[in-house]
Amino acid sequence: MLGACLSAFAQQLQVTGTVKDHTGNPVAGATILVEGSTTGTTSNADGSYSITAPSDATLLVSFIGYQPQQIAVAGKSRIDITLKEDTQSIDDVIVVAFGTAKKEAFTGSATVIKSDDIAKSQQSNVAQALAGKVAGVQLTNSSGQPGAAPDIRIRGFSSLNAGNSPLWIVDGMPYSGDLNNLNPNDIETLTVLKDAASNALYGARGANGVVMVTTKKAKSKEAIITVDAKWGVNSRAVKDYEYITNPAQFYETHYNALKNYYLDSGMSAMEAHLKANQNLTGSANDGGLGYMVYTVPEGQEFIGINGKVNPQATLGRRLVYEGQEYYVRPDDWTDAAFRTSLRQEYNISIAGSGDKTSVYASFGYLNNEGIAYNSDMDRFTTRLKLDYQAKEWLKMGANATYARFHYNQIDDDGSSGSSGNVFAYTTTIGPIYPLYIRDGNGNILYNEDGIKLYDYGQNAGMERSIFTNSNALSESRLNTQASEGNAFNGTAFFDISFLKDFKFTFNAGVTLDETRSTVIKNPYFGQFASEEGLLSKGHSRQLEFNTQQILNYTKQIGQHNVNVMVGHEYYNANTYALSASKSHMLTEDNDELAGAIIDKQSASSYRTEYNNEGYFARVMYDYASKYFFSASFRRDASSRFHPDHRWGNF
Repeated sequence: MLGACLSAFAQQLQVTGTVKDHTGNPVAGATILVEGSTTGTTSNADGSYSITAPSDATLLVSFIGYQPQQIAVAGKSRIDITLKEDTQSIDDVIVVAFGTAKKEAFTGSATVIKSDDIAKSQQSNVAQALAGKVAGVQLTNSSGQPGAAPDIRIRGFSSLNAGNSPLWIVDGMPYSGDLNNLNPNDIETLTVLKDAASNALYGARGANGVVMVTTKKAKSKEAIITVDAKWGVNSRAVKDYEYITNPAQFYETHYNALKNYYLDSGMSAMEAHLKANQNLTGSANDGGLGYMVYTVPEGQEFIGINGKVNPQATLGRRLVYEGQEYYVRPDDWTDAAFRTSLRQEYNISIAGSGDKTSVYASFGYLNNEGIAYNSDMDRFTTRLKLDYQAKEWLKMGANATYARFHYNQIDDDGSSGSSGNVFAYTTTIGPIYPLYIRDGNGNILYNEDGIKLYDYGQNAGMERSIFTNSNALSESRLNTQASEGNAFNGTAFFDISFLKDFKFTFNAGVTLDETRSTVIKNPYFGQFASEEGLLSKGHSRQLEFNTQQILNYTKQIGQHNVNVMVGHEYYNANTYALSASKSHMLTEDNDELAGAIIDKQSASSYRTEYNNEGYFARVMYDYASKYFFSASFRRDASSRFHPDHRWGNF
C-alpha cells in the first residue's frame, strides 16, 4: 500500500512553458486546465505558465480568438504551446464598452460591420458605411456635399430639443471631431450598440446609442505592405419627378390656367382668351411669366383659341432694349448645373509585429469631386499605431492620426428650397428662361473682367416671375465657400497586471481640430454686387481631453467565469471660434480681409467649455458558457446641468 502511494506521488509533474500565438507573440490570459480535474491556471503577461499535472495527463489550452488545443504531458516538464488563430472564434468576439465580449456572453443588442464590408463601397465619410447594414438605424442624407456626414438615428429620436446623434468611440476613447478625418481604410470594425443596457456605461452621452470604431493593427509577424487604389465616377442618379421641359407646353399650361381664372371671374370665353394672351408674358403682378422667348409673326396671336402655340411662332427672339440688341432663348439649366465627376482614392499601409512590438502605419489620399461645380473635397490622412510589451506585467501603446483637408462647397448644398439651391432651382424654374444674357447674334456676353453675363431675372427689359434677382448656377460658379485645416487625434494606454487576476488600465486621449473658412460673395452679380463683393473669414478650434482609469478582475473557478470592472472617466472639451467680414473687395485674387476695404462691423468670437465625469462598474458572469449574467452601472455628471442637478445614474 505504501509503495503504491509513493508511485502515485511520483507521477505528479510541475509543468512549465509559454503560450504564444502563430506570430510568436506571447498570449496573456490563456486558460490551461488538466483534463478531468478542477486544476487550472492562466498564462502571465509574457505568456508563461506553471501547473501541476500527472505525467500521463492531457492539458486543455484555450483563449478567445484561437483554436482550443489538447496536449499530452507524456512525462515532459516543459511544454511550449503555439495557438492557431480561429477565424470563427474571432467572429464571435465583439467590442463593447471598455472592453470586448464573446457574442454568446453579450446580453445586449449590437451589430458589427467588418472591414471587408466597409471596403465593398467607396465611402468618403465613415458614417456612410452604416447605410443599409444595421437594423434599427436610420441614415438621412440632407446634403449632397462630398463627404457630408448623414444624420444617424439609432432606434428613433430620444430628444425633441437636444441632439439625437450617437456617441462615437474610437479605439475606446470618445470622439466628437469631424468624421471626415477618419480614413475608412484604417477601420477594422464598426460596432453599433443599440440598447440601454449596452450604452449605460457611457452615461448621458450614450443615450442616443454608441458607434464603436476599432482601427486596424498588425496581424502577422512578417511585415505586410498593402497598396490600394480606387477610381470612381460621380453622377446624378436621383430621378426627378416628371415636370414640363417643353417651352411651348409650359406656355400653353400657364395660358390655360390664366384663361380658366378669367372664366371663373365672369369673363366670356373670347374675353378670357384675349386677356390670357395679353398677360401670359407680362408682369408677375398680372399673373404673367415675365419672359417671351418666341418670335411671333406680326399681327398674329401667340396662343390660338385652341390653347396651342401658334405653329408659325419660332423659338428664340431678337429684340432691342435701350439701344442694344439682345437675343433671348431658353437654356437647359439641369445640363449646365451638373457634371459627371471623378473620385480617386489611394491608400498604403505597413503592418508587422515582433516578439514584443506591434506596428501599423498607413497613409491615405482622397480627392472627390461633387456633381455640382465648385463642390469637392481633398484629404490626406496618416496613422501610426504601436503596441509594446515592455515587461511581463507592463504593456503600453499609442495610436495617432493626422488629417489635412480642404473642402469646397456651394452656397446651398441641397438641404433647402431657397433661391441659392442649385438642386431646387433647376427643377423649379420654367423651361422658358435663359441662363445667360446674349447679344443679337445669340453669343453669350461677357463683362470687362471676362465673366459670363448670367441672367439674374432681368433681361432685355423683361423680368422673370420666379427667383428674381438671383441665379443659383452663377453663384455656385462665382462664389466661394471653402474650408481647410488640420486635425489630430492621439490616444495612449498602459496595462499593469498584478496579483495574477488583476489588470489596471490607464487610457488618455487628445483631439485637436483646427478649421479655417473663407466665404466670398462675388462682386459682379447678385445681392452683393452693389457692395463690390463680400469677404468673410472664420477660424474654429476644438480641443478635447479624455482620461480613463479602469481596474479589471478576471477569475475562472472550474466552470465559473467572473469579470468585475470598476473605473473612472473624465472628459473636457473646449471650442474657440472667431469670425469677421469686409466688403468692397479690391480683387478676387486676394481672399484675405486685407484685400477688402469696408469693415462690416460684424467681428465676433466666443468660447465654450464642456466637462463630463463618471464612475462606472460592470459585472459579467457565466457558467459553463451556458448561463450568462451582466450588470452595468454609471454615476455620471455633466457641466450642462445646474450644479444641484448635475449627477445622474445609468
